Amino acid sequence: MIHWAESRGGHLFLHASPIDVAGILQDRLYDKIGPIVYTSATLAIAGQLEFFERRIGLKDESGPLFTMDDAVLASPFDYEKHAALYLPQRMPDPQDPSFPEAVADQLRALLPITGGRAFVLFTSLRNMRAVHELLAGELPWQTLLQGDAPKQQLLRKFRETPSVLFASQSFWEGVDVPGDALSLVVIDKLPFASPSEPITAARIDRLRSEGQDAFFSYQVPQAALALKQGFGRLIRTAADRGIVAVLDGRITRKGYGRLFIETLPRCRILRSPAEARHFWDGTEPI
Repeated sequence: MIHWAESRGGHLFLHASPIDVAGILQDRLYDKIGPIVYTSATLAIAGQLEFFERRIGLKDESGPLFTMDDAVLASPFDYEKHAALYLPQRMPDPQDPSFPEAVADQLRALLPITGGRAFVLFTSLRNMRAVHELLAGELPWQTLLQGDAPKQQLLRKFRETPSVLFASQSFWEGVDVPGDALSLVVIDKLPFASPSEPITAARIDRLRSEGQDAFFSYQVPQAALALKQGFGRLIRTAADRGIVAVLDGRITRKGYGRLFIETLPRCRILRSPAEARHFWDGTEPI
């Protein structure tokens, strides 16, 4: 178990969480009840379920520990026709002080393509506020900022009027905006969990003590699943269409970036605002 304390809003919170749930599930669930079905749109990484199955104690290095079947089923949505992934050709490193301004420049080019109607999702509140401050005074659409109103109120306003919503990871899952109201999802950085976060730090330490590469065996696949969750905000029905933009250049510059792309639904990749415009308008460049 990992134990930690947190001070927030004048209150002290004491937390305890298991570092690894595999053994707990084996002892208290799999050996106690009958058949279990795990199902979700975000269990597979690059078409494989190995990471999930090992995390929840169904497999170890030697193979399956229980009689089981697994399958990755095709989506009912036509992502290749209705969705596109925008990856800009040039972006500064996310740690560079110029990164927020570069994100703002990308938004200036992308938002007019879809007429706003965008979620702009950030991995940190600091970057969210910085980019919002750069753009809020110049955008012609309703601009919404996480924290200015309750979550459901922000979503209601977003659905009613063409808007640009600046938000953090709390909007990456459990949010459903089908139809034309949401046509563009922009993600500023690959959603790696902070290595200083207590549970993440404890899991990294455990993996390193076991001689494993924590970055590639845990941090990268965990972030790939989180990115898949963010991508999933876009296409909610068979009729939806739109663009997901990932503005973190590491997805194309780093070797591990290929895993992120292969984990997302297969769709067209765009490398410039002009290509994004052609995709959205249904035209091909001359």
